[in-house]
Amino acid sequence: MVVAPCQSETASRVLHIGDPAPNFEARTTMGPIALADFRGRWLVLFSHPADFTPVCTSEFIALARASDQFEALQCSLLAVSVDSLYAHLAWVRAIRDGFGVTINFPIVEDTSVIIGRAYGMVAEHAPDAAAMRSTYFIDPAGYIRAMTCYPATVGRSVDEMLRVLAALQAVDADDVVTPEGWQPGEAALLPPEQDQAILLEAADDPTWFCRFKPHAPKG
Repeated sequence: MVVAPCQSETASRVLHIGDPAPNFEARTTMGPIALADFRGRWLVLFSHPADFTPVCTSEFIALARASDQFEALQCSLLAVSVDSLYAHLAWVRAIRDGFGVTINFPIVEDTSVIIGRAYGMVAEHAPDAAAMRSTYFIDPAGYIRAMTCYPATVGRSVDEMLRVLAALQAVDADDVVTPEGWQPGEAALLPPEQDQAILLEAADDPTWFCRFKPHAPKG
């Protein structure tokens, strides 16, 4: 496994929206992968605390079942945890045999915790190496556009992951921002006006600061 030299510190770093996603190369359940391999399309990179655990199993089943929806948004899925490649492979088989679901995205082996610490998936003073449920939405240029983090005891919402991805793509495709609870196909909002003359002309509009645009792109 190789991580870009500037991200190889042992302490967890703090990533921010807009940062370039730290590159790495690693073994996965689908062969060797480098993060740079996904350049040119969206990527959802997400960590899980451990294989063979109930919450993680429920997440992976739901993500596998929703993989066509991510593909429709030209987005790949990539999972990572500190478990070994062989544990990942055994878990994938157990999910197939027990639930009839094939995990159709790669799971990265991070036994050295280099990736987890480079991304801040593992807290600096955590009592063990188990990663939190961190999710990174990485755009085709390799930049982090959104992040979420849940504790080990709370599962993620796949619907929310898809919604965030679609919202990011909608604001990229048009000069809009998305309101609370926005769903693909719903009206979006016009961004805040920054021109004084236009603001003064709109003074007779009581909602000048919150204007909807009827037809937002569907992602």
